[in-house]
Amino acid sequence: MDRRAFLKTSLLASGALLIGIGSCAREESGEIAGETWIPNLYVRIDPDGKITIVSKNPDAGQGVKTAFPMVVAECLEVDWKDVHVEQAPADNRYGRQALGGSRGTPDGWDDLRIAGTGALYLLLGAAAKEWAVPMAECSAASGIVTHEPSGRSKAYANLLATAATLPAPDVSDLELKSRPSEFKLLGTRVTGVDNQKILTGAPIFASDIRLDGMLYAVYQKCPVFGGRARRANLEEILAMPGVTHAFIVPGTDEYNGLQPGVAIVAESFWEANEARKALTVDWETTHADSSEDYARQAAALAAEQGEILRHDGDADAAFADAANIVEARYHYPFVSHATMEPMNCTAVLHESGKLELWSPSQNPQVQRTYIAETLGIPEDQIHVNQLRIGGAFGRRSRQDFSVEAAAIARETGKPVQVLWTREEDMAHDFYRPPAWHHFRAGLSAEGEMIAFDHHFITLGAGGKTVSGASLSQKHYPAGLVPNFRLRRSIIETNVPTGPWRSPGHSAYAFAYQGFFDEVAVAAGRDPLEFRLDLLSKNYGELQLDPERAAGTLRLAAEKAGWGREMEANRGLGIAFHFDHRGHVAHVAEVTTDGNRYSLDKVYAAVDVGPVLNMSGAMNQVEGCVIDGLSTTRLETTMAGGSAQQVNFDEYPLLRIDKAPDVECHFIQNDVAPTGLGEPPFPPVAPAIANAIFAANGVRIRELPFQKSGMTL
Repeated sequence: MDRRAFLKTSLLASGALLIGIGSCAREESGEIAGETWIPNLYVRIDPDGKITIVSKNPDAGQGVKTAFPMVVAECLEVDWKDVHVEQAPADNRYGRQALGGSRGTPDGWDDLRIAGTGALYLLLGAAAKEWAVPMAECSAASGIVTHEPSGRSKAYANLLATAATLPAPDVSDLELKSRPSEFKLLGTRVTGVDNQKILTGAPIFASDIRLDGMLYAVYQKCPVFGGRARRANLEEILAMPGVTHAFIVPGTDEYNGLQPGVAIVAESFWEANEARKALTVDWETTHADSSEDYARQAAALAAEQGEILRHDGDADAAFADAANIVEARYHYPFVSHATMEPMNCTAVLHESGKLELWSPSQNPQVQRTYIAETLGIPEDQIHVNQLRIGGAFGRRSRQDFSVEAAAIARETGKPVQVLWTREEDMAHDFYRPPAWHHFRAGLSAEGEMIAFDHHFITLGAGGKTVSGASLSQKHYPAGLVPNFRLRRSIIETNVPTGPWRSPGHSAYAFAYQGFFDEVAVAAGRDPLEFRLDLLSKNYGELQLDPERAAGTLRLAAEKAGWGREMEANRGLGIAFHFDHRGHVAHVAEVTTDGNRYSLDKVYAAVDVGPVLNMSGAMNQVEGCVIDGLSTTRLETTMAGGSAQQVNFDEYPLLRIDKAPDVECHFIQNDVAPTGLGEPPFPPVAPAIANAIFAANGVRIRELPFQKSGMTL
């Protein structure tokens, strides 16, 4: 907990009590610095009993608009339905405002509890003051403070004026609920607050924005990454129905900014997009990246030493002494985000010089900075309205689409909505990068892994790995094997890459956990027992908690009936991964029929600390499993510097009839909760691949699975 956190109270003109929490520095007088102080989070209690909190972070359906009110309701002893969330605009005074890294819950955990508990203390203190009784004799439940010795009671709404006169409690004096055994509401199932709006198509997403006089824009970029427009048939385009503007934008070399292109603005999206079909552009290109060329380079690099990133013990000596050596190569390709809502942003440059955006961004603060730097508009003149995001997974952490909207709005002087088509969305993505993993494991005569060598071949630019392509030197199994070596080689790329759900880990786990299964089989050991034995070793600093990791493996295995006799062509596969502070193990159950397989069931064991909303938590796990299964079928290939799969006919996301049964189990403990949007994803693919091997002996070392002859 931030020891600088503190509370401030005030009574608003409406009669509402505002309790704000912040981490700003105090002046020597003890007062909060600045007259315009905005808290990181606040709780407002209105005279009608309604309770409101501000949500500073973007919402992409991760459940914060339901879970956060639950935390405040738990601490404030009220019905969670009486707690509502207001979306804050982008403002640096709120502190970090971002969606990503499964950080929403851990970032808000302390502040929410402090705000809710602080508000409760003030209300209890107000009642004690009015009744002239010790505060310790007062209790709260269902929005009412009661003094049991005298039988007196008062609703929160009737205590606001007195509460506002009390000094805010010191954060260090608050007794914050932290253990599942203390919770009444947290850990139960609560339906998402926006579910009905989503089901009925209510206009809550960024693409739903409509402004008076708004125009619609499309932005045509070069099909080849890094290309720019020399000339275009602008006069012809301007003569087309509804078109108001058409112009070339020089842009910059920054993918995550204003890329070069041609803007077409019209009175409707249909007219703008129809005009784009008639657009002819003379493009200047300098790159021609191809997946086939990457593969050739990777094959050549595999024979080289590579850069040694970590070397524990003496790997070469251990391999020389090994009774058995297991080798394998794993590979996975580029994949697209393919978010449900394509990229979009609405912008208007007001006469005052203020730029206002309605944007589904994961990083609205970074968005303001990029726009300011690119267009020369002062950052304090940029106002970002945060709206619900229709899918993100890292794609909307990039700012290209919003910078485009801002630049076009400035040029036209009109409110403009930029909306990408599905093809554009997938052709100009920030992809999950491919990699090639060359593994060697040395086994003792007893079947223990005594040596591990990993040559990791990945993508980079300027000799440094690109976004989503780095691998930590501490990555599991580092610290669990006495003789450990990690090597790296880099292939130069011009393809934009970026965070992709569980960045890096979503792919690494497939390689690592598939290989561990191979090693276990070669050692003649049960794959579960092999993993548990590996976790029992400690040869250095570990990223994961071995006991928590082992706990998830044991729980998933128990629920799946690991070791039970299976019918012919049926198999169980197990995999574990540690990611974003979450420990997750899956057991997959599959049935094979020749070159086809079905995923019958996934048993998931998850340890992310206390679960806030069981409904939301299960949805996250189930969503990760479905997404993980879907991704085992997908690839984006590059040819001539362009992505080749740009719509769902070539990039077949999973259909509902293929969704498996998912049985979720959570290990609840007293550690601080961590996020769930990413940790359940990585073990999915390897658990399925290992189950296929158990069913029919086909070992899958490459994504998508079709490359190994197995089709869902």
